[in-house]
Amino acid sequence: MKPLLLGHRGTPRLHTENTLAGFQAAMDAGLDGVELDVRRLMDGTLVIHHDPALKGGGSLPGMNAADLPAHVPTLDAALAWAADTGAFVNVEIKFEGARPDDRVHRTLDAIRAHGLSRRVIVSSFSPLVLDAARHHAPDIERGFLFHRAYRLGALDLVPVVMRRVQAAAMHPMHPLIDDALMAQARANGWRVNTWTVNDAAQVARLKALGVDALIGDLPDVLLTAR
Repeated sequence: MKPLLLGHRGTPRLHTENTLAGFQAAMDAGLDGVELDVRRLMDGTLVIHHDPALKGGGSLPGMNAADLPAHVPTLDAALAWAADTGAFVNVEIKFEGARPDDRVHRTLDAIRAHGLSRRVIVSSFSPLVLDAARHHAPDIERGFLFHRAYRLGALDLVPVVMRRVQAAAMHPMHPLIDDALMAQARANGWRVNTWTVNDAAQVARLKALGVDALIGDLPDVLLTAR
């Protein structure tokens, strides 16, 4: 089976990351879709941006929609683009505080409103965000992001989180993936979607291991999986 190929924040080496132009470039290059990041402005507007502040300054949680630069899309605009193009979207929900806020259920409601429930996976590093998503929209798939091993003594906490939030997929950083992780995922019926894969040798290694999705900055490198 061919892995799903997703542009990490679009095509960040070619276009400004997390922009509609970058997302479209990923599709034009032949990828299956994109990964993007959702943040919340002070007035509640949900926007697509990775960091909590703009590069030129300005904290997003302290901004209103009227302050937003033109190149930063709203979540609604990004989902409308995905609905029009047929893109698969990995929607990562960013968070500033420990407790989930209204961005979780509003993101899920927007996904439903655009008819994308079956072409989206919602991901987060926060088990609390994913659990809130499970309660609000159990039909929209969830992926648990992690960049290191999570252990409590001998106990591996990743499967504990996966079962608690009823995640469909693990989203480990690619150096964490080996035969043991893949065996664990397959035994539990979990998919494995990995990031950020920018080297053709890693693409080959991960494809041979049987990962389900590759997320990367460089479309040409990802397409070596085909």
